[in-house]
Amino acid sequence: MKAITIEGKIRSNVGKQNTQALRKQGNIPCSIYGGTENINFYAPVNAFKELVYTPEFYTAQISVDGKQFNCVMQAIQFHPISDDVLHIDFREMHPDKKIVLELPVKLEGVAPGVKEGGRIYQRMKKMKVRLLPKDLIEHITVKIDHLELGKSVRVSEMKLEGIEFLNAPHIPIVSVLIPRIEKEETPAAAAAVEGAVPAEGATPAAGTTPAAGATPAGEKGAAPAEEKKKKKE
Repeated sequence: MKAITIEGKIRSNVGKQNTQALRKQGNIPCSIYGGTENINFYAPVNAFKELVYTPEFYTAQISVDGKQFNCVMQAIQFHPISDDVLHIDFREMHPDKKIVLELPVKLEGVAPGVKEGGRIYQRMKKMKVRLLPKDLIEHITVKIDHLELGKSVRVSEMKLEGIEFLNAPHIPIVSVLIPRIEKEETPAAAAAVEGAVPAEGATPAAGTTPAAGATPAGEKGAAPAEEKKKKKE
């Protein structure tokens, strides 16, 4: 397991003014809990760069006033605007006590669904687990060499000895998405309108029936001619 070494100094004063002064001097206030007592300390910003700004998982070997603490980073607080680190909580590890933390997820293999035009979608970059320090690993490996189009690997499928997965079992960790199929639209002008009534004087298209009450083309004026014939008689 990869570890980062941090040299810290004890904080005797944990008040707001003291905390702000530490930050202005380029330090980060921190806490260690989970042992017989909580430890408040501080260390330079640069000491935490490899621990905070990395997708990898590291433990922290923290030295404070000659005492050594084997820890994992439990929580981190950032400034809402500048994104600077404001505070870090560490959890001290003990051989017989389980710890809860988040481990990064790494995919292994090539999904057959990708070769068929699918796209890999990794929904979970980290997974929440509970384990003993002896079972701690650097990352969770998820094999995808069996994934066909539209298939997923869910939390419920993950089985690792000594590790309890705490995320909801139904959540997909990674999926092979089916590519979209764009449908071609038929131009409206080419669509035949069933039951359309021809304009006056127009000849209906072959195979169509004039609307009810309409006079077929060529028969217009037939009724007035018959009336004149009757008058002469």
